Amino acid sequence: MGLPLSGRGLSLSLILLLLKLSTAEIPLSVQQVPTIIKQSYMQVAFPFDEYFQIECEAKGNPEPKFSWTKDDKPFDLSDPRIIVSNNSGTFKIPNEGHISHFQGKYRCFASNRLGTAVSEEIEFIVPGVPKFPKEKIEPMDVEEGDSIVLPCNPPKGLPPLHIYWMNIELEHITQNERMYMSQKGDLYFANVEEKDSRNDYCCFAAFPKLRTIVQKMPMKLTVNSLKHANGSSSSTENSTHANSIKQRKPKLLLPPAQSGSSSSMTFLKGDTLLLECFAEGLPTPKVKWAKLGSELPAGNETEVTEKNMMKIENISYQDEGHYRCTANNLLGKASHDFHVIVEEPPSWKKKPQSAVYSTGSNGILLCEAEGSPQPTIKWRVNGLPIENHPFPGDVLFPREISFTNLQPNHTAVYQCEASNIHGTILANANIDVIDVVPLIKTKNEENYATVVGYSAFLHCEYFASPKATVIWEVADEAHPLEGTRYHTHENGTLEIHRTTEEDAGSYSCWVDNAMGKAVITANLDIRNATKLRISPKNPRIHKSHVLELHCESQCDSHLQPSLKLSWSKDGEVFEINGTEDSRIVIDGANLTIYNISAEDQGIYSCSAQTTLDSTSEETQVTVLGVPDPPGNLLLSERQNRSVRLSWEAGNDHNSNIREYIVEFEGNREEPGKWEELTRVQGDETEVVLPLAPYVNYQFRVIAVNEVGRSHASQPSDHHETPPAAPDKNPQNIRVQASQPKEMIIKWEPLKSMEQNGPGLEYRVSWKPQGAPEEWEEETVTNHTLRVMTPSVYAPYDVQVQAINQLGSGPEPQSVTLYSGEDYPSTAPVIHRVDIMNSTLVKVTWSSIPKETVHGLLRGYQINWWKTKSLLDGRTHPKEVNILRFSGQRNSGMVPSLDAFSEFHLTVLAYNSKGAGPESEPYIFQTPEGVPEQPSFLKVIKIDKDTATLSWGLPKKLNGNLTGYLLQYQIINDTYEIGELNEVNVTTPSKSSWHLSNLNATTKYKFYLRACTSKGCGKPISEESATLGEGKYAGLYDDISTQGWFIGLMCAIALLTLVLLTVCFVKRNRGGKYSVKEKEDLHPDPEVQSAKDETFGEYSDSDEKPLKGSLRSLNRNMQPTESADSLVAYGEGDHSIFNEDGSFIGAYTGAKEKGSVESNGSSTATFPLRA
Repeated sequence: MGLPLSGRGLSLSLILLLLKLSTAEIPLSVQQVPTIIKQSYMQVAFPFDEYFQIECEAKGNPEPKFSWTKDDKPFDLSDPRIIVSNNSGTFKIPNEGHISHFQGKYRCFASNRLGTAVSEEIEFIVPGVPKFPKEKIEPMDVEEGDSIVLPCNPPKGLPPLHIYWMNIELEHITQNERMYMSQKGDLYFANVEEKDSRNDYCCFAAFPKLRTIVQKMPMKLTVNSLKHANGSSSSTENSTHANSIKQRKPKLLLPPAQSGSSSSMTFLKGDTLLLECFAEGLPTPKVKWAKLGSELPAGNETEVTEKNMMKIENISYQDEGHYRCTANNLLGKASHDFHVIVEEPPSWKKKPQSAVYSTGSNGILLCEAEGSPQPTIKWRVNGLPIENHPFPGDVLFPREISFTNLQPNHTAVYQCEASNIHGTILANANIDVIDVVPLIKTKNEENYATVVGYSAFLHCEYFASPKATVIWEVADEAHPLEGTRYHTHENGTLEIHRTTEEDAGSYSCWVDNAMGKAVITANLDIRNATKLRISPKNPRIHKSHVLELHCESQCDSHLQPSLKLSWSKDGEVFEINGTEDSRIVIDGANLTIYNISAEDQGIYSCSAQTTLDSTSEETQVTVLGVPDPPGNLLLSERQNRSVRLSWEAGNDHNSNIREYIVEFEGNREEPGKWEELTRVQGDETEVVLPLAPYVNYQFRVIAVNEVGRSHASQPSDHHETPPAAPDKNPQNIRVQASQPKEMIIKWEPLKSMEQNGPGLEYRVSWKPQGAPEEWEEETVTNHTLRVMTPSVYAPYDVQVQAINQLGSGPEPQSVTLYSGEDYPSTAPVIHRVDIMNSTLVKVTWSSIPKETVHGLLRGYQINWWKTKSLLDGRTHPKEVNILRFSGQRNSGMVPSLDAFSEFHLTVLAYNSKGAGPESEPYIFQTPEGVPEQPSFLKVIKIDKDTATLSWGLPKKLNGNLTGYLLQYQIINDTYEIGELNEVNVTTPSKSSWHLSNLNATTKYKFYLRACTSKGCGKPISEESATLGEGKYAGLYDDISTQGWFIGLMCAIALLTLVLLTVCFVKRNRGGKYSVKEKEDLHPDPEVQSAKDETFGEYSDSDEKPLKGSLRSLNRNMQPTESADSLVAYGEGDHSIFNEDGSFIGAYTGAKEKGSVESNGSSTATFPLRA
């Protein structure tokens, strides 16, 4: 048997419990006096219980016999109305209507030949059903201002009792300072008012333990008003007169008058003290409480309710004394003194203890009790007075009995009974005189285990009389264990401190006394200690992020099943997935906290608990947050252009402050807008700030750490700087002109913080560049000026200077600006157009003279449009295309032309103003090109060895069509392909072709190209499979004449008719059939046919990777021509042109052999030949 043993991780209380197992506990195999081990105390017979059990169980050897007394008289257990339990003194009283006969005080006696044990008194209470007596309550008639008491006189019943005053509608009667309900339930009125009249004052008594509420008959109270005592006076005067007649000084109703001016009251220690004081009188008296000679007890245990009752809970002897209540009104006062006495029932001070003695030994039995009044002590032996049955050698004192030279016949049960007026307590003490060979209670060959470094506890619990010695040895070794690591406790347990792996093995426990010796063997196993490691170690995590901690454990394989991990923070354990905060999730060895906050910072511990050891590992979690805002901003050393700003750093929330950002507000144009002024290192808390003139500054500071920025501090005081002349002139002076000879001068205006004073203006000066003329100037308030010049696109020197009411800015710098441009006035001359291929031409022109540009030349523009097609001679509407070439150049490429067409082309120059006049149109024609791919290719009929293909004309012929090139080859479903076969269709108008001599049940791929005199274009492809031998031959003939088809149609028609009949019958019978059954009975003939046939699949875009050598599809094919976009030739990427605009490389170079350009969904790969 494995036993969990204590170590450094277990509590000291468990160790002490193991070490204090009493050696005097006698095994039941040894003869001994009876001991009562279970008994009832007070038992209440509630009417709703099925039965009532009064318990008394005892142990002893010989087995005890039981007897009972009721009210100190023998009680007969053979009464047929009770049920007695076997082998114990317990009996049951069934709730059958006669239980009141059993009410009383019981004692249980457990006896054998060695002695008798007596139970404490057991009171069986049979409560009666509380009822108010039937009585006729006379109505009460009083005058306004009188006092009165409404008696309740509740019936007796099982405490607690709760009393309520309500009306017949079960509404509580509101009490006030004139009304008070005493603890006995009576309702007191200090003085009545007319509104107190009612005929349904009802007293209710509630007994919660009996689940009973009883009601007293309603009482009628009539209050007669004295308002009309004097008929000639007003009602107000009458009322005042009546009240003045009834006014009187206080008179105590509680305590009643017969109690006198003082009374004495006794309370039990620990109970609640309740004192009541209520006075009648008019005006209504006020009650105050005082303790004579000292202050009233302070604290939550003292309560004064509505001044009429004082309550002190859990009273003690310190609460004894004289308490006074005083009732006051305008006419006088009345008082009463309470002498409070605190007493208590008996309680044990020294309870007699059972003991085991050997023959000839001596002993003493002590019994002391305390209480108030002081309890009296009575001794009994085996339930009888000790005076009647003295033992030789006993010396009897009031509080002790001494034994000398004890003998076996001295064995008995002694009872000590302590009594005062508040109760009686009784205790049994067993005196057993025994001489036996040691009996070891711990099992032999018990298995124990502990972990390395912990203490091991090997138990050897025994009973011995006379006293025995315990010796532990290593099994098979004949000498006791020695050394400071070994300690034998009084109960026989061996403790081995700081165990090592060498301590594993078997140990023998020898117990020896004068009567003999006994031995057992204990086996000890040593386990490896549990180790923990938390990762990450001491993490620093940003606020609002997710914290993930992992607890890695190393545990002995024998302890792994019992390993339990738990997490705690600052000593408070988290419940696994039971945290109220859903942010915290614990999954075994993992702890996750979402949206972490500053409150989550602390020391987190992972604890491991096994059956043998426990350990824990800690990690410090630091939560990093943005800093708190700096505080206490202070301005000092105030100057016109500077000020010193200092502040106090806020809490950095575990992350050092890297820098401070100083912001200012004071912009007159944007009030309330904060702008950054400077930054300061994080270890500084002051800075001298440079300031601009004419600004009413206010500053604030923001702290920055690795997490982020703090909120801004509270603003500083204001600091206003005086105005000054501008420190700078406008920047980015430029010109904008929309008209020739116009010059609109613009600049970046000074910002509000750069103006330095009021009245900001700009002085603009200009003159023609290089001319000796005087500067012309003009002062403006905005940031633009329009100037007209005599020349187009002439250079000017321009200056702009800032000025305000306090002076001018620094000397301005001159910039060169040009007056407005005009359109170019001449057109270029086209020298020639070179045909590069069917879609691309090169245009060459002459540049226009510089003096006719009238501005900065930006480049040249080519316009072209198609006039007619050379294929059919049709003219085209004019749709002009434009291509621009930047810079000074005299040639350019025009791409994306239609082949075999006529075009017109012009060239013009352009500057920033716009384009000049066009040149004379140049007419040129593009040659024929290769056609585009046919518009479609379809296999319209196929048989076992033939196939018929149909196709459509290409969208663009790009010349006179000369025919088609048809190619095909076997592909099947493997990577191996067949030989490429070719058919030249020389009739351009042909749109279909019939192929023969094909292989049966074979998949083919077909390719078709359209051709002109320039060559063949891109191919279009299609796949299809021939039919099988004989089985599907002629499938595309008219199947309607075939016998099998006619038979199939007849069978389907017959089956349909049968199904319709069945459906009609089932419908008339209310039956239903499932959709699935309907579908099974009506198969789709087209779907079925498709399943049965084996036609090949068609795909317009299936491009399979094929093996084999590449082969050109056209033996005399011309190079393919390009149709590149305009972007490659106009403004944009000009990498394909030389600086003079000539094309780089051969534009129409031949494609790589075997390559095919594909386009659209019908595109196919090149045919391949195996």
